Amino acid sequence: MTYLAELKKWNKAYNLTSLKTDEDIVVKHFLDSLLYLKAMPEGEISVMDVGSGAGFPGIPIKIMRPDVKMYLLEPSRKKVGFLRHIIGVLGLDGIEVVERRVEDAGSLTVDVAVTRALFNIREFVKKVYSHVRNGGRLILSKGPRVTEELKLIKDIRYDLLALFLPTMNIKRFLVIVHQTKPGTIVGKIRNVEYPCRGILKDAGICVNAECRLRKAGCKGFEGCPGFKART
Repeated sequence: MTYLAELKKWNKAYNLTSLKTDEDIVVKHFLDSLLYLKAMPEGEISVMDVGSGAGFPGIPIKIMRPDVKMYLLEPSRKKVGFLRHIIGVLGLDGIEVVERRVEDAGSLTVDVAVTRALFNIREFVKKVYSHVRNGGRLILSKGPRVTEELKLIKDIRYDLLALFLPTMNIKRFLVIVHQTKPGTIVGKIRNVEYPCRGILKDAGICVNAECRLRKAGCKGFEGCPGFKART
């Protein structure tokens, strides 16, 4: 609630978010950020939030996972000012604001890199993979049009995790790319699941015979071009 109050106060002068109501900010910023926890490994890890803005998803992750060492990369001076302010107000330790673009992050290396609605998948992988340790992960949050991006990254293998935002019928798709060694991105494709409402892979049928997700066992989901609901 402190975070919410400070964000709304600073937003009047610095336009940190276009969301105005408490419900929208709580669900579409705070809870949306916490969905990343579904894709993050346990234990004491380091995380880089690329293009943190007003602190999403990095600060909510840090609040719920105090064991995480968090780096917030943000080039905008006014947003950096807010990030440093809110970290002080919340009394958070093990979190650092880096006033740089990811291209200028130097030798900073982490276990997990996250971003939210800032890069396309290929661009994020290209810019960030050298900053992720061997065995680490790159995690992006996408909307229903994620399938259009996935068609363009046939050379990058990934996991895809689909979730619902609590209280709202809004779907988010976490694209998880695994790093095995510098310059090499590999992983696997698994069935799309909706943990918040159980597995829905039998709720429809995929009619796209060339879809990589279908070949991995996916039955189709709403928003997918090949989805056809069962009747």
